[in-house]
Amino acid sequence: MSSIFGNTIVQMYALNNPDFEAQAWHVFVVYLISTWLACFAVCVANSAMPHVNKVGIYAILGGFVITIITVCVMPGTGGRPPHASSSFVWREWQADLGYPDGMVFLTGMLNGAFGVGPVDATTHLAEEIPSPQRNVPIAIFLQVLIGFVTGFAYLIALMYAISDYDALFVSPYPIAEIYRQATNSTAGAIGLLSLILICIGLTVVGLYITCGRTLWALARDGAAPFPKVFGHVHQKLKMPLWSTIATAVLVTLLGIIYVGNTTAFNAFVGSFVLMSTSSFLACILPNLLTGRRNITYGPFHLRGALGFVLNAVACIYMLAFFVIYCFPPALPTTAASMNYASLLWGGFTIIMGLWWLLGARKGYVGPLTTGGGAQ
Repeated sequence: MSSIFGNTIVQMYALNNPDFEAQAWHVFVVYLISTWLACFAVCVANSAMPHVNKVGIYAILGGFVITIITVCVMPGTGGRPPHASSSFVWREWQADLGYPDGMVFLTGMLNGAFGVGPVDATTHLAEEIPSPQRNVPIAIFLQVLIGFVTGFAYLIALMYAISDYDALFVSPYPIAEIYRQATNSTAGAIGLLSLILICIGLTVVGLYITCGRTLWALARDGAAPFPKVFGHVHQKLKMPLWSTIATAVLVTLLGIIYVGNTTAFNAFVGSFVLMSTSSFLACILPNLLTGRRNITYGPFHLRGALGFVLNAVACIYMLAFFVIYCFPPALPTTAASMNYASLLWGGFTIIMGLWWLLGARKGYVGPLTTGGGAQ
């Protein structure tokens, strides 16, 4: 998200300066500023974070409404290019990626998932949410529902706003080009991008809340390196200071990789999908294999055959997409365009497995059953 934030600002500047050629270090400068400002805000203003999250909700929904109205109303008026045809939006299929159409459809499902957002985000704050056994499932349901409705409507509006499809493939930032086509104005595109920028900035702040607390919960349960450091809560700031700062340090190190080699950086970032999905599988599959006997049921539960069926479908789905998301984005591929997520995912899994076994032998690793955040 820090990378997206940096790219958005740089491309907003590039829109207004056609002769400007964006470089990796331009993005990195903004990347660093956003990273440490967000970390600083989370560390020193912990009590204000719930209010920031509320502002984020209104910013996202407000930006959604403004963007939808703009890209729907402006095309075809005042001499602007007309809307795209309904055939283009609903019937035509263009996917010259070297894969069969079905494979393109499957790989594209990740975009839909990203539009809804990571469903695990709320669970990382479970220990700070009143009545989490009730409110966390409700929050996840509302997130998926709102994300689907707004994401689907947004996608339709964007598709109708496209007047030059080929221009999207040569644009360094396609969403900026769509906004420019919809408004037929550089200023209009920058204005709509600023709405996205606000939401991304708030998201970066929110991620430092969840990531810091995730590392803290793992460390507290003995499931992370240096548990006494990262499992500590600062008494004055009333938040996990060192785990949050460690997150910012790791993000900074990844940013340095971006300056040196964008392919390597994209490989690290792209492996997020496989690694996060692995964590979901690691939660669901053991319960399925043990007959769901170790689940402590809350107000919302799926007892009986339905729970088994949904767990099994989820595991099969994730195992299948492990393979799909390891393919390169297009064929033929090159060393620069290859998808290296599988290499990183496999290496990381082996390293963490060895570390876990070593820690278990020495008695450093406790069971992940006590902390809501760790679960």
